[in-house]
Amino acid sequence: MSDVVIIGSGMGGATVAAGLAATGARIVILERGERIPDDAPARDPNRIFRNSAFLSDETWLDETGRRFSPGNYYHVGGNSKLYGAVLIRYRAEDFEEMQHAEGVSPAWPFSYDTLAPWYDAAEQLYKVRGEAGSDPTEPAHSGPFPFAPVPDEPAIANVRARLQETGANPFTLPLGVDIDQWLSGGRTGWDGYPDTRCGKMDAETCGLEEALHHENVELITGAHVTGLSAHPQDGRICEVTYRCKGETHRLKPGTVVLCAGAVQSAALLLASDIGNGSDQVGRCFMNHNASALIAFDPRFRNDSIYQKTFGINDWYLSDGNGGSPLGNVQLLGRVVPDILKANVPTLPMPVARYVSGHAVDFYAISEDLPDQQSRIVLNGGEIQLLWQRSNMVAHKRLVAMTKSTLRAAGFPIVLSRLFDGRVPSHQCGTIRIGADPAQSALDPECRSWDHPNLFVTDAACLPTSAAVNPALTVAAMALRAADTIKKDLAA
Repeated sequence: MSDVVIIGSGMGGATVAAGLAATGARIVILERGERIPDDAPARDPNRIFRNSAFLSDETWLDETGRRFSPGNYYHVGGNSKLYGAVLIRYRAEDFEEMQHAEGVSPAWPFSYDTLAPWYDAAEQLYKVRGEAGSDPTEPAHSGPFPFAPVPDEPAIANVRARLQETGANPFTLPLGVDIDQWLSGGRTGWDGYPDTRCGKMDAETCGLEEALHHENVELITGAHVTGLSAHPQDGRICEVTYRCKGETHRLKPGTVVLCAGAVQSAALLLASDIGNGSDQVGRCFMNHNASALIAFDPRFRNDSIYQKTFGINDWYLSDGNGGSPLGNVQLLGRVVPDILKANVPTLPMPVARYVSGHAVDFYAISEDLPDQQSRIVLNGGEIQLLWQRSNMVAHKRLVAMTKSTLRAAGFPIVLSRLFDGRVPSHQCGTIRIGADPAQSALDPECRSWDHPNLFVTDAACLPTSAAVNPALTVAAMALRAADTIKKDLAA
């Protein structure tokens, strides 16, 4: 018997474990992956971006039934092991109903002020580096960030200044990176590179590390959860089944916290035929509309290493002319020649070197609106992704505005590429919170409407995708849910 069984050690699972560890409750974390070893090719762009050394071999089905590799990662720490470490809050307006060019982003069941204290706590747990007040759309903070911001390198400071001259307002990205420690492990950027416990503040190095300081917390790796069972009378989850080292194991949980990722969590509930009294599980899958941009100027020399230190939210709440919101723009990790070659195989390496050396790389994100028909289903027991893109008019405008601004800043050539469904651009929304049990799978505290001892604290619980990186919001939601679970444990 375990007091709490947590399924998954990504941002949702590790953070809820950290929030519960001090209770003394017997906590078991089941993680299907293993730790990334210290001797992994963690700084080799060819092994990471060309040969996909850290991806699993799983495939999903697309809307036509064709197989594809989804680009998700299964390691201790989940997808956060390779994330860009941008730990930014949703804007206060993201919690309210917001009209977009092609639809409405619905209101959350609570306001930003409800989650603000948990954002504070999440920033402390993940040791966020930032500069409060540099972003004009930033919601209220109770105080400064825990640490000073990661500095711009000279080439990036030059780009920031050039953008400011156009009237744009670049802001300092809140980041989870100890830059000195990171660079001591190799002179690369961190965006898309796996962390071997060398400076990136992710689910393993912060949330899980905090939880495992307590003897009552156990991590079991290589544990692939295959089913949940509910008691027919009271609806409580009474058994968790998982496979580990070729054997089947069963746990009797007091509380279950599901955090396997927005797609896998929904798939597990669907496979187990639980938690879906509202027929909402798997629905409203959201994946940011995202494009990469490369701004080229032959007079500019980009000798930076890590690059990803500022963003632009000038078009976040409107298009700048009173129109509907467009989204967020931020620097990508440095696209070095090997990465550029991996993405454009026909490009000769000398050309890749020249372009990379005279270009700067950006990432444009627009909100994907919830749609009941955009969903995860099981097809013959396999995951099928029926993603219905939305809000693409806004995204195209965002890319156009970004290109225009970069050209005004002296970059005569700006190219862009839209990411497709094979790139996990912040998957969320498949097991959403809400105020109405008929229209949501979870209550506002992330508890299943159908099962009183089942919580979901990964990105599946998010009712909207907003247009910023979701990691910090997931962590804040997990800490808030942990506070609710503490009260259950004390009852």
